[in-house]
Amino acid sequence: MRIIYIFLFLFLIQPGYTQVVLKADGPGETYELITSILAPGFFPIEVPDCNHNAFGDHIDEVFDNELNTHVFRFHIHTDPDNDRCINFDRQRNEIKSYDKSPDNLLGIENETVVYKWKFKLSEGFQASPNFTHLHQLKSVGGSLASHPMYTLTARKSTPDRLELRYGETVSSVIIAQTPLAPFIDTWLDVTETITYGELGMFSIEIKSVSDDNVLFSYSNDAMINWRPGASFVRPKWGIYRGLNNVQDLRDEMVFFDDFSIEEIDLVGSEDVESNSELPVIFSNPFTNTIDIKEISQKIKSIRLLSIDGQEVLAEQVDARTALNLDVSFLPKGIYALNFLGDQFSQSTLILVAD
Repeated sequence: MRIIYIFLFLFLIQPGYTQVVLKADGPGETYELITSILAPGFFPIEVPDCNHNAFGDHIDEVFDNELNTHVFRFHIHTDPDNDRCINFDRQRNEIKSYDKSPDNLLGIENETVVYKWKFKLSEGFQASPNFTHLHQLKSVGGSLASHPMYTLTARKSTPDRLELRYGETVSSVIIAQTPLAPFIDTWLDVTETITYGELGMFSIEIKSVSDDNVLFSYSNDAMINWRPGASFVRPKWGIYRGLNNVQDLRDEMVFFDDFSIEEIDLVGSEDVESNSELPVIFSNPFTNTIDIKEISQKIKSIRLLSIDGQEVLAEQVDARTALNLDVSFLPKGIYALNFLGDQFSQSTLILVAD
């Protein structure tokens, strides 16, 4: 039923919305599958195969009984794996988008992108005291090229922790952290939303797949999300860890699936849609109210839908030309604002923030 709701949601929204999905489909040709989605004809995979080809592919696909589907399995070994036979004080097994990828997989200035994925850390997972990155958003181009903007990393500590790090320059700082234990040996569902720009929004939420319990969340609508001279931002997923304290590590497997990159058009402050039937909406993201002006006489009612297609708010227009919708009770996230008439239906995506 959830899949049906998502397709309905995608049908309602405007043509500016694009979504790319990478999902495991069964054993064999895993590198080919990843490449066909993230960078057709090229190689968006950074694996340690060059120094450990006797093991075989370091990313494969296995059936997961909990999800009842195939998933990607990322392998990393304390020896002899390294970082692509380039760096030997660390080891990397990651997938990414990059300059060979389609444009809709690259984050550009003034664009809002929603990244989603599932992952599971193996039972007994051991993090490095240096770094054990699981996900990054990295800027490309300019003086800060290749330095992560946002990083989700596991770290050995007392207790071990999961960190969200932010790097405005060449160094990064922890902006949120939580104990790592609840994240081990359980499937996790991640939604990360970012508006790229000199003053942009960033939010991330990690839930347990089994019960939808939110284990970690962070949101800030005033982050510097663009770097000088940058051409785009790219996501990376996998396991990338330091080897300076190899005695703290073991051979690991990290499981991933259901990668999704979605570009969305958010209605900006005082922006008028090119289609004259859509009202004027001030200003996105929203906190307590959605202020709607210049409502066409064709519009009879307004609905607000959650990302899974559930109606969370409905209002009759009754020939009004302006309307304030109270959204103070809603959780932060992406919603579809749907305008309906007798023979009229159009929607736009909005963001409800804290």
